[in-house]
Amino acid sequence: MLRRIDWEAPTDLLEKIIEYEAVHAIDGWDDLRRRIEPEDRLCFGFFHPETPDEPLIFVEIALCKGIPASVQDILAKERRILAESEADTAVFYSISNSRQGLGGMSFGNLLIKQVVESLSHDLPHLNTYVTLSPLPGFRAWLEKQASAEPVLRISEILAAADAAEGKEGAEPLEPMSNSLRCLAARYLVEEKRANGLPFDPVARFHLGNGALVHDILPMADTSANGIRQSCGVMANYLYDLELLETNHKAFEENGAIARSNTIEEILKAELPDRKTRKAANA
Repeated sequence: MLRRIDWEAPTDLLEKIIEYEAVHAIDGWDDLRRRIEPEDRLCFGFFHPETPDEPLIFVEIALCKGIPASVQDILAKERRILAESEADTAVFYSISNSRQGLGGMSFGNLLIKQVVESLSHDLPHLNTYVTLSPLPGFRAWLEKQASAEPVLRISEILAAADAAEGKEGAEPLEPMSNSLRCLAARYLVEEKRANGLPFDPVARFHLGNGALVHDILPMADTSANGIRQSCGVMANYLYDLELLETNHKAFEENGAIARSNTIEEILKAELPDRKTRKAANA
């Protein structure tokens, strides 16, 4: 059963949200209030009738005008609260599963689809449903590529990531934004497991729901955890209501990865470090 979770929810339930948040840690009650009380912030949970005060899985949503460039913009303590009527975009920025043993991914499928249906009915002025998602395996993948493709200077990216993580700021990585964008697109679209599905677990989840890879955002999560797992890079997966079933079917039957023209252009672009190397050797 889908249910909205707001600031008036029972204390026991709100404590569970703080405890189970798995993507962007909630720093106490004030932080939780900023995430669920304003009119431009929503939280929905999927509940079992026998555990009404403990969600099986829940999603946090930011109502925005356009797609934000970073999760820090969404989580900022000082920000302008947007009137619900001003928003044109629903951003799913955190999905947390509280019951690992109950098959969280299937619950996630139900949750996202039902929330999109609910929002499209209740807030018809919204025209974009998109995630701001981590790439949990990206940095580990980069570490494996560092020796295989020295021309891409991945070791320099990793050294910058180490420096950024220590400072909890992305400044050392900023000069490498274009390279990170190209590498992340390649990681999400081209890197596959033995069964032909994407290597990245978050990509498998959203693509399996019928979403498409919409954009790559360097410097989108500059927290220590964001730098540690993905060098600060995040991805947008777009939920286009008219294409969900088509995309889902193509992914399930053929492993086809739906993606935007933006992603196509990123994949076609030559990595900046490789281009520089070619120019130097000309």
